[in-house]
Amino acid sequence: MAQKITSTCMKVSTVLVFMLLLQVAKAQYNFSELDKKLNQYQQELGGNVVTMIYKDSQMIYKKELGDYKANTVEAIASCSKWLTAALVMTFVDEGKLSLDDKVSKYIPEFTNYGKGYITIRNCLSHTTGIEDKTGLAGILENSRFTTLEEEVNNFMSKHEIFAQPGQQFAYSSVGLNIAGRVLEIISRKPFDQLMTQRIFRPLNMKASTFYSEKTVNPSGGAKSTAADYMNFLRMILNKGTFNGKRILSEQSIAEMQKSETKQNMVKYTPANAQGFNYALGEWILEADADGNSTTVASPGLFGTWPMVDNCRGYACIIFTKNLKTQQRKEIYTDIKQSIDAQIASKCK
Repeated sequence: MAQKITSTCMKVSTVLVFMLLLQVAKAQYNFSELDKKLNQYQQELGGNVVTMIYKDSQMIYKKELGDYKANTVEAIASCSKWLTAALVMTFVDEGKLSLDDKVSKYIPEFTNYGKGYITIRNCLSHTTGIEDKTGLAGILENSRFTTLEEEVNNFMSKHEIFAQPGQQFAYSSVGLNIAGRVLEIISRKPFDQLMTQRIFRPLNMKASTFYSEKTVNPSGGAKSTAADYMNFLRMILNKGTFNGKRILSEQSIAEMQKSETKQNMVKYTPANAQGFNYALGEWILEADADGNSTTVASPGLFGTWPMVDNCRGYACIIFTKNLKTQQRKEIYTDIKQSIDAQIASKCK
């Protein structure tokens, strides 16, 4: 009996010590100003908002507004691109693919349409030079396809070229979806299955999926939760590891965060990302004096905004769904400033 009591006391003591350490860690930050801004912007962001900040191996902030919780599943639009780029890099790490491989190596027919020089790097950086249809025309066209193969074949044969690969940047669904199709060819598995096996399952993203009854969309078709996507951000912040397990190499994380564009290359950029350069599947929000990225993000059309600040060592996600906000960039910049005021930068 005495041994059981001693064991129980030790377990309770361990839990109490952990809780005490957690409280001390959180006490060093004063996020009252952040609370005020999130409350201020709640309706502009759609009313339902989850904000989470992770640093030093723990969650240092979580706020749930409206009906959304950390485990609420929602479509995340272009936040999907970061996930797809990471999936591509798992193949690079295994030596099954090179960023500088030409797409025509895997889909030879690309050479028949003057698109034989497009590389995987071009695909992940929106520099393929392939025109994309926008608005209602694009929606109607995409609704016709039942497989990713059909959609990519359409990009190949029906879409015009407006620039040589690597010369101009035009944000669209073309490049990432071509890259997703290449992965299907290499692995002989459907894209959504690959994502589950290589990214979602290892990162314990149990509620996340790319599955669709229509064409799978590597550029914008994921559904996820704030908690799930934070696991992905933790992996990025920790240079490719999650809970002690290696998901991507440090080299791949670094490669994903290198700028592939300059402002004089821009043909089209969404309003909420104007002025930012692009890397591989992610935007560069901040860079140092040498042009090296320090804060990266992959915001989506519906308002979810995931980011990693390497200088301050934190990951953050603002999870919501709202199509109406016109000043989203300004709002999220303002929110980030409140976070940064509490976390010192380690960069010069």
